[in-house]
Amino acid sequence: MTVLVSPGAQMTLQIVYDRAGFEQDTMRRMLSHFQTLLQNLPHHSAGAISSLPLLGPAEYEQIVHQWSDTQVAYGVDSVLSLFEAQAARTPDETAVVFESHQLSYRDLNARANQLAHHLCRLSIAPDDRVGIYLERSLEMAIAVLGTLKAGAAYVPLDPAYPSERLTFMLEDAQCKVVLTSERIRETLPQASNLFLRVDKDWNRVATESAENPRTKIEGGNLTYVIYTSGSTGWPKGVALPHRALANLISWQLDQSFTPARTLQFASLSFDVSFQEMFSTWCSGGTLLLVPDELRRDAPSLLRFLDLQKVERIFLPFVYLQHLAEAFSDNGARLEHLREIITAGEQLEITPQIAHLCNSLQRGALHNHYGPSESHVVTAYTLTGKPKDWPRLPPIGRPIANTQIYVLDQSGQPTPIGVAGELCIGGTNLARGYLNQPELTAEKFVANPFSDEAAARIYRTGDAARFTVDGNIEFLGRIDNQIKIRGYRIELGEIEATLAAHAAVREAVVAVQEDAGNRRLLGYVVPSTQEFGELATELRRFLKTKLPDYMALSDFVFLEALPLTPSGKVNRRALPAPDLSAIAQRQSHVPPRTDVERQLAEIWSAVLKRDRIGIDDNFFELGGHSLLATQLISRVCSAFNLELPLRYLFEFPTVAGLATAVTAFAKGSPTSAPKAITRDPDREAGNLLAQIDQLTDEQVEALLSEALAEKS
Repeated sequence: MTVLVSPGAQMTLQIVYDRAGFEQDTMRRMLSHFQTLLQNLPHHSAGAISSLPLLGPAEYEQIVHQWSDTQVAYGVDSVLSLFEAQAARTPDETAVVFESHQLSYRDLNARANQLAHHLCRLSIAPDDRVGIYLERSLEMAIAVLGTLKAGAAYVPLDPAYPSERLTFMLEDAQCKVVLTSERIRETLPQASNLFLRVDKDWNRVATESAENPRTKIEGGNLTYVIYTSGSTGWPKGVALPHRALANLISWQLDQSFTPARTLQFASLSFDVSFQEMFSTWCSGGTLLLVPDELRRDAPSLLRFLDLQKVERIFLPFVYLQHLAEAFSDNGARLEHLREIITAGEQLEITPQIAHLCNSLQRGALHNHYGPSESHVVTAYTLTGKPKDWPRLPPIGRPIANTQIYVLDQSGQPTPIGVAGELCIGGTNLARGYLNQPELTAEKFVANPFSDEAAARIYRTGDAARFTVDGNIEFLGRIDNQIKIRGYRIELGEIEATLAAHAAVREAVVAVQEDAGNRRLLGYVVPSTQEFGELATELRRFLKTKLPDYMALSDFVFLEALPLTPSGKVNRRALPAPDLSAIAQRQSHVPPRTDVERQLAEIWSAVLKRDRIGIDDNFFELGGHSLLATQLISRVCSAFNLELPLRYLFEFPTVAGLATAVTAFAKGSPTSAPKAITRDPDREAGNLLAQIDQLTDEQVEALLSEALAEKS
């Protein structure tokens, strides 16, 4: 492309371009942008040229106003009114199922009402916070509903989180009450909070009224506070009000959202769990809570979906990909599945996902986008034949009562096709970050495109651009934040935690892309020259401070961090990890038997490592729940076995797994843990008994890996 300028009494601009590389409409818009820029120059001679607008009046009106003209009057301030109306319409329909237990809409509403009345008796009022420290169960569903009916906001407290993180969340959220169970109560850090055990103390709760409470809940009252990774070294609490989430669910019901048997997959700490629950309950569907172990075992999850006749699922891309791979490998059937909704990560239409979607009868794939600070704000439905879908679909258009702006560094709207920062306005916004007014003021700023004085926009830090048809393309991050397996991670939080260790002088965390896998690497400048066991020590240290999804795969030790001329860390100059140096820090014992050799080859392929010893720990080498699913699938294929996923948690080394595989093949019940049955009719009933055989550490590991980011 060449721009020709002919000066004179009138300046003439011409663009000469290759028609094979550019479309004519694009070039016409570019000339129009030049014209707008030149027209504005005389009026802004003192300012920076970069701050001048490029959009003409028509394009400005289209991008800023027409494409965000989404006003809809729903007249609903809280999802509770929608739920209670549904419970009155279909009291005898099944609302929620977990394993062999279920509750009708009447029973779920009644128990939630009893809990709400009891919480009110404990002086819980609107905007108070109630912690929920529970495992997946019917009680978890009751706890969420009961807390909201009492007017309070719920705060998910994941049992898999480190004690120090939970202590911070309890203190920061100032939870007046924590709902828990007798079985895990003692694992929660000691705090001044009041605890209510929803199992052992239920006799007291059951004496309360089963009628709907008359708590006055306004649209601005809080629904939940969910903690996400923060750059300061501590998580930040995102506080969402009722009106934002009522708008989301109302919009979803508006999209011909019919009753469906819906999978509840996400962790309660992941905002998608709210969407799973209330889009189901407010439309008259049945919510199916999947047991934790099945969440990480794709073949077992497929059988669960088929056995339970699941019709709708919400899954992050990575989990959807593994489900699609298992579907392709196992020749499974999903006769009832008709709707897949994915969010949390960039969606990629892989051959496996295309194959899965092509097999669905009247099925649809929806791509949702939205950070925790707003929940879902855009949506795109893929229609037609999957083979014709784009590899990276757009994230769509704004949902009801939402405005989307793509702005440059000067806050000006970018032209069609030009990248900028995606900013969100409208009803869906969070109040901000709990107890962090400065960060809230930095990220939630006045909306310069609205006539409403109180209107705000949230600066997401995501890069995006508009396409000619008004859809939005997601282009990644513009800051130091990433997403891995659906979880939003601030690299600065890991860096700050590393730097707090006495043996660390400086630390930087980077992401390594490897054949579709994303790993976190720690670059450390030690404060001492003796660091032979430092990698092991740092792993242990981080495990006490951070969730497992923020664990580092490897450490690279440097004499100094590379710097730019301005003195900042030059992340592009960080060296690739020296696998031989990493291997030298680990005692290497080569495979001794055929079984160990086969397993080592499988580990090498899955972990993308050349040198695997029989004492190497799968999870310390960068393995996580999704890679564990791949590994066990390959082991089953190689040895013609139906090996449960939990074997890898029980025996995380090559030597240990080889012993277990050999014993399992011989049918020895004493040398290896009992296998989970693959009889679908008995699988759900036997699963809890199987999990009860695990040690506390193994249960903690399983729960930790169950988190979905975002869950």
